[in-house]
Amino acid sequence: MFSSALKSFSSNITANYTIAPSPSSVAGAWKVFDGKKKSTGKAVSIFVFDRKSLEHQGGGLESRSSASSKRKLHDEVVERLKKEASSLARLRHPNILELAEPVEDTSNGGLMFATEPVTATLARLLAEEDNDHSMRSNRGRVSHDTAEEADGDTKTVTIDELEIQKGLLQVAKGLEFLHESASLVHGNLTPDAIYINQKSDWKISGLGFSGPPDASTSPSNTPPIALSEVLYHDHRLPRNVQLNLDYTSPDFVLDTNISSSADMFSLGLVILALYNSPHESPLHTGGNIATYKKIFSSSSNIPAASNNFLCKKPLPRQLLADVLPRLITRRPAQRMNSRDFQQCSFFDNILMSTIQFLDSLPAKNPNEKSRFMQGLPRVLEQFPKSVLHKKVLPALLEETKDHELLALVLTNVFKVVEILPSGKRTFTDTVLPQLRDIFHSPPPKASSGDRDMSKEPALIVFLDKIGFIAENCPGKSFRDDVLPIIQLGLQSPTHSVVDKSLTCLSSILGILDFSTIKNDLFPIVSNVFTKTSSLSIKVRGLEALGILCGRNPAISSTGTKTPNGAILDKYTVQEKVVPLLKGIKTKEPAVIMAALTVFKEVGKIADVDFLAMNILPTLWSFSLGPLLNLEQFQAYMTLIKTMSLKIEQEQSRKLRDLASNSTNSFETVQSKNLMSMPSTDPLGSLSVGEVDFERLVLGKSGASQPQAQWSNTGHNASSIWPDSTNSMSSVFHSQQAPASRAITPDHALSSFATLQPSSPPSSAGSTHFTPHAWNGVQSIQHLQPVHSMQSMQPLQPMHSMQSMQPMQPMQPRVVQPTNSASNIWINPPISNLGSTSWISPPPTSTSIAWGSSQAVQNGFTNLGSSNGKPASAMRTNSFGISPSPSTTDQGGTKTGLDKYESLI
Repeated sequence: MFSSALKSFSSNITANYTIAPSPSSVAGAWKVFDGKKKSTGKAVSIFVFDRKSLEHQGGGLESRSSASSKRKLHDEVVERLKKEASSLARLRHPNILELAEPVEDTSNGGLMFATEPVTATLARLLAEEDNDHSMRSNRGRVSHDTAEEADGDTKTVTIDELEIQKGLLQVAKGLEFLHESASLVHGNLTPDAIYINQKSDWKISGLGFSGPPDASTSPSNTPPIALSEVLYHDHRLPRNVQLNLDYTSPDFVLDTNISSSADMFSLGLVILALYNSPHESPLHTGGNIATYKKIFSSSSNIPAASNNFLCKKPLPRQLLADVLPRLITRRPAQRMNSRDFQQCSFFDNILMSTIQFLDSLPAKNPNEKSRFMQGLPRVLEQFPKSVLHKKVLPALLEETKDHELLALVLTNVFKVVEILPSGKRTFTDTVLPQLRDIFHSPPPKASSGDRDMSKEPALIVFLDKIGFIAENCPGKSFRDDVLPIIQLGLQSPTHSVVDKSLTCLSSILGILDFSTIKNDLFPIVSNVFTKTSSLSIKVRGLEALGILCGRNPAISSTGTKTPNGAILDKYTVQEKVVPLLKGIKTKEPAVIMAALTVFKEVGKIADVDFLAMNILPTLWSFSLGPLLNLEQFQAYMTLIKTMSLKIEQEQSRKLRDLASNSTNSFETVQSKNLMSMPSTDPLGSLSVGEVDFERLVLGKSGASQPQAQWSNTGHNASSIWPDSTNSMSSVFHSQQAPASRAITPDHALSSFATLQPSSPPSSAGSTHFTPHAWNGVQSIQHLQPVHSMQSMQPLQPMHSMQSMQPMQPMQPRVVQPTNSASNIWINPPISNLGSTSWISPPPTSTSIAWGSSQAVQNGFTNLGSSNGKPASAMRTNSFGISPSPSTTDQGGTKTGLDKYESLI
């Protein structure tokens, strides 16, 4: 309905302001709409008067009134309302309703003007409180803050005691301005004429019946009050456009005298309405002058101290004793004026004095402001929450423009927000935008390009409250508005500010996402840690890095819980955090021990290889710091041992996994090789039969060749026999073999391990090994083939080896030589295999075309000859060891064993 009515109002206000579709309140003949200026977004209240509202009220008397008298009556009402609005344009005072746009005539004959934002009139608040009281009949007076806490709404319907005191004091100041500066009498001071703005300040309006007093000598543009016209009610008009006799002074009605004391009488009746139940004046005239006169004809009907001023509820002692008797009195000379009213004991308390000082704060000097801000936190908790929210907090935010007092102001701002039940919403909607503008604003022109150092103390206060901010600020607002302020603190040249910024990291990580921490926060922290020359900042930076890597103290310094687990990813920790730790140059124990905390967290994240190659060397370097005491050194050693054990366990696990994965294929290859070796024992050890020494030295024909078997249980068959015969074949063919060869143990060996023989196999065609002691050989030549079995000499005993332990002979075994063998391969020694590299004989393969299968079986060499003759002249064997001289020359001279045989 109201939105369609507004469309018919064509004015400058409707063109420049956005107006709400429905009114927020009703004030007398005015409907109040919330509005906002299109160009600036400034909030206002739009007052609209519709002339049709007068038509509706006079519809019943239209038949008895002429059209001309009716129009004249309506015109008088319109002029009175226009006077009310135009008076606001001339009267500028903090306690007079502030005009934003002057009154305008609308196209349908109505009126419209704009003022500062208002929430309601005092009359409306009292009416709503009566409604609440009826619903809570037995619960007593509901305090303002209780209603706010229950509803969560700042537009409450109850008024606190302190609000009454504050409001009455503001009204008294407004009356003082009217009476002394403007030389005006309000004439109709009622709850409908008192407006309450968004700051909970009470403002005077309703000046339609105002005029100069009778004794005024100063010139005035306002016409005098025509009492003969305004005192008589016309029933053709609504009561809200006429003088309210319930709040009118007897000076007007009985004495027809216009003076400023009449407003003080009306003020006394307003005070009684505030404490009465229901909230109404003790005078009930019904708009009739006769009734009014009748009331004052009897003293029992007049409000007085004897009858509690006709108030149904107890009155405050100060009002009852000192104020009301000097306001509600028949004689004007006995009434106090507005200035005296402000000095009465009713306003003499610490809270009211604080409010008064806060109102006059802009006019105070810096010293007075500083002292006031320092003492304010001690009394803030005594204020009603509604006063804190609507009065104190806005006044404090106004003072944030003074950067010299900014730290003290913010201390009180955070104190107020913490007290308020709706502190989270208040901080987000009211305080945070103000803080963003303060800290993000550029420095003054005089120091353009430099940092505004006057904000540094305030920045410390802000960082001290970061835990509260993180709990009460949504994630997006925190990232967009709060994080830039923290970054500003990290970049500060003041060490105390940087220290506070680093300390607060544990409180903010839980509300930031990973990308923001890694890309926006961590680079600044690392830059501060790298460039700082302060030892305390260095330690604080390491603590911050530890938190980013996962250090989780139970409760942070701000009292908030920190997130669990590492914040940064493994790559960032290994590639960016660890280099920062390696770059530490100082050996101060505080820094070294703070780094230890970070290393502990890195050890939980980094790979084992990274720990072994990068972390452990650094830990050893740090642990040997010359300034560390025993306890600090042991702390490093504990971490080193822990990491070493972790590396050992992880590497062992990997190797076990690799071994288990390759077992099946490895055993398959091994079994194939073992199947081709008929003379090996189940453990893969080779056997060489015992030497029949008697047959050997007698040189009998058919004597078995020396054969022994040494067990080498320390190596499996796969370490003796290679998988491929082709490689061995190529080695054998690459060297020129001598015509005859015998193997003699090395004379140069200083020690020779005892060989343990095993039982020889019973197979007649088994393969033979020549036993050798092998120790200390540095290089091994390729195996050389023996081309003739006919000229090969038997083994020679070694008499010159001092350290060689005796060899236990084994049972002799006869080996049948073959005449077809043209190449005989000598097997290398197999003792001390763990320390010397050597070439294993190839397994039996048909690809070896240079030897007979009877002469060479499974890579073993048949030693000796079939006819028992000595072998040909010995040459240096394939291992570079000179053999014993046991050869015969071409002339037939016997040497060696042959000579010994002939002697026997």
